[in-house]
Amino acid sequence: MLRDTLLPAKSNETDGFFMKETKSDNLSKQEKVEASIQKKFHKQLFSRFAKACKQYELLQDGDHIAVCISGGKDSMLMAKLFQEIKKHRQVDFEVSYIAMDPGYNKANRELILQNARDLGIPITIFESDIFDSVETMDKNPCYMCARMRRGHLYSKAKELGCNKIALGHHYDDVIETILMGMLYGGQIQTMMPKLYSTNFEGMQLIRPLYFVREEDICKWRDYNDLRFLQCACHFTEMCSTIKEDGSSDSKRMEIKHLIANLKQVNPFVEKNIFKSVENVNLNTVIAYKKDGKRHHFLDEYDDKNVYTWWNND
Repeated sequence: MLRDTLLPAKSNETDGFFMKETKSDNLSKQEKVEASIQKKFHKQLFSRFAKACKQYELLQDGDHIAVCISGGKDSMLMAKLFQEIKKHRQVDFEVSYIAMDPGYNKANRELILQNARDLGIPITIFESDIFDSVETMDKNPCYMCARMRRGHLYSKAKELGCNKIALGHHYDDVIETILMGMLYGGQIQTMMPKLYSTNFEGMQLIRPLYFVREEDICKWRDYNDLRFLQCACHFTEMCSTIKEDGSSDSKRMEIKHLIANLKQVNPFVEKNIFKSVENVNLNTVIAYKKDGKRHHFLDEYDDKNVYTWWNND
């Protein structure tokens, strides 16, 4: 049984896009956070958020978006950026802020609620038993947890009349996913900026932090003296450290470590990884899959040779 708790947002007395000049000592935490997004971190955070929304057509008139808040820095920032972009009124859409409690302890749940109150985010929190369900899994507990979370979020969003859910994956998540697929999955794939749900008809998933760097999110968090929830399950506690040989029980942590090392040699490595999946030349690919069907270069190899010979004769 799901239980909902609605947290009202604090009043926000802003005038237009930029807040009126006020001494920082007189600002509430919410006002300070919003001012930092509007000014100090505008280029790094809001501009890149807006760019992704425009370039990938993430927001459209009539949308009702469920902004999914895990309690971490990424999703909390995303919620504030959605509040900010609504002030522009360039796209007519509605937003619901939802947070799922998969089995947090009392302290972790309260941290999410307190941050929502301090930042003026009117979240609807609902409960599930995901942590209990994955507790006994020996293989891929994090993968199964993520899948189950997404299913619960889609269900809640649809219940609220939403047609999209927004997740807080950022630029660094994208490039790490690309490398993880190559090095551990033997495939080339990326984390898409938006996609239709295969299990919830008419629902879409969007990732508006697609161009936002994790480093800038951390700087914003630290500048505002904010403390957010880390992943609160015991699996993360066991596998989130890098060993002396550079390995880790977490493949994502290994990839983070690898990218950091590569960047010391090539400062453009992150950008190049990101761009690699935008510049795929199918003429130089042995095989690829599309819509579940595998295509091999030999399928059309001889036909291309005949075409070239005929046109060059």
